[in-house]
Formats: sequence, C-alpha cells, structure tokens
Amino acid sequence: MGSSDRLFNRQRTVYQILGGGPVADVMLWRQKNLTVGILLVTLAAWVVFELSGYTLLSLVSSVFLLLVSILFLWAKSAAILNRPAPPLPDLYLSEEIVNEVAAFIRTRTNTLLQVSQDVALGKDSKMFFKVAACLWLISFVGGLTDFLTLGYISLVIVLTVPALYEQYEDNIDRYSMMSYRKLRLLYMKLDEECISKVQKWILEKRKLS
Repeated sequence: MGSSDRLFNRQRTVYQILGGGPVADVMLWRQKNLTVGILLVTLAAWVVFELSGYTLLSLVSSVFLLLVSILFLWAKSAAILNRPAPPLPDLYLSEEIVNEVAAFIRTRTNTLLQVSQDVALGKDSKMFFKVAACLWLISFVGGLTDFLTLGYISLVIVLTVPALYEQYEDNIDRYSMMSYRKLRLLYMKLDEECISKVQKWILEKRKLS
C-alpha cells in the first residue's frame, strides 16, 4: 500500500511515529508483561479510588505530606545523630530551561489564539467544524464520567488502540481513506450549497451597511 493510501499520507511505521523507544514497545505490546502490569496496576488504583472515596488531589496531597514529613524527620535526626542527610538532588531550574519552556508555551499559545481568531471571524470553516466537534465530544464525554475514570479509559485506549491499529493497519487505512473521501465530497457539497451562500450573504450585508 502506497503512502497516498495511508492515513495522513504517512511514510513511517507506527513504531517509528511513536518514537521507536521503550514507550513505543509498551504501547505496541512488545513488552507484554510490562504493558499488562501497567494496566493491572492502573485498574487496581482506579478500584481503590472508587471504593475508598479518595480523590486524586487528596491522595497526592497525602502522599506529599507523608514524604515531606519523613524527609524532615530524617534530616532532623541526622543532624542530632551526626548522620548523613537525606540524599536529595539539587532542586534547581536553570534559566535556559525556563526560557525554552516559556518560548514553547508562547508559540503554542499564539498559534491557538490565531486559530481562535480565524474561527471566530469565519475565515476557516473547516477548523470551525473541527473545533465544534471536539468541544461537543469533550462536553458529551465529561457528562458521562468523572476525571479519574476518563483518565483510566484514556490509558486503556493508549495501550490498546495503537497495537490493534498496527495489527490491522492495512484494512483500517483502506476503509478510513474511503470514508474520508466520501466525507470530503459531502463537505464540498455542503460548502457549495450552504456555507458559501451564507458567507456571500454576510458580505453583501456588510457592503450595504
């Protein structure tokens, strides 16, 4: 199957797209024991959360409180008994790292703002439908489940969908491209019959005003 028949016209394999490292091995079940272990541990944690009534924030706060208390008592007792202090690394952010993170956030934020402006002003109809679909999907999913359950489901999807896609990628790509071409034709018809007319009507109203 040529690259033009692949999703997004990609030329790399799924393994290469995922980075080709340990993370890709886990996601594609090339280290089955580790992948199964992650799923089982996550499932156990989700069950504990659901049965105990703990929230993620309360658990993280409790763990950090316990950790800080242990380190504090360890340091105090080490000073009294002339023992070495807890082996902690230097907690320091260099100026270079902060500048890189700030530049990355600024670039992404400006891109998001530019896209938002184009959508709000009606300059990009395709992006409008994509944004509307994503927001509707987030709203729909958020109404069905809580954040913790959503996180667990997302992890299950991340650890299953890429592996299934790699196994059946030829069939999935073929049917996906067929569906994409049909949807594209439908959108072109919709754009020609409705969206273009609405845009022309708006422009005529602006000229008259």
